[in-house]
Amino acid sequence: MQFLPAVQLPPSRVQFLPAVHLTQSNLTLLFSPVIKSLDDFRSHWAWESDITAKLIGGLTDASLAQAIVPGARTLGRLAWHLAQTIPEMMGSAGLHVTGVDPHAPTPATVAAIQSAYEAASASLLEQIAAQWTDATLSEERDMYGERWTVSQTLLALLLHQVHHRGQMTVLMRQAGLAVPGIYGPAKEEWAARECQKVCV
Repeated sequence: MQFLPAVQLPPSRVQFLPAVHLTQSNLTLLFSPVIKSLDDFRSHWAWESDITAKLIGGLTDASLAQAIVPGARTLGRLAWHLAQTIPEMMGSAGLHVTGVDPHAPTPATVAAIQSAYEAASASLLEQIAAQWTDATLSEERDMYGERWTVSQTLLALLLHQVHHRGQMTVLMRQAGLAVPGIYGPAKEEWAARECQKVCV
């Protein structure tokens, strides 16, 4: 199996790039197993979980009902899903992470969602330190009907979070909320920078 080379990111970030593997029956997205140590993951998770917590913290209770179309996942449901997925996905990988039930209904407050997300995120790092070593990364687990290495599972957890954060930013704009910069300045942050140049 051929994997694409990792892109060059800052030293503090995990290097990864999805690779596509085409079979006769389907097109499956596979992830290049480039999380080579638990320190790699911890570094990346610290960055990504901080961004997610900042995004959730930018919501309002009223905005939680925002959906792109009737019947679609709401902004609150997406944020809650991120909190639920940490213990759910890691539990499937054999790691007991303290967190909310994957079937628990979405809370009515941002504070409850943020508290659940931050608690699960902290538990994840604690349990990885207590139960896994770098050698664990190459071990395979049954994950959603497929066989993934632990390295691939951790990468999937990271990219799953990135994916849903993108959806959340769209709904935040629709709800009239400011969107914080994630991998660069948001519109308002760019405007503030430009104003600093000319509004003096």
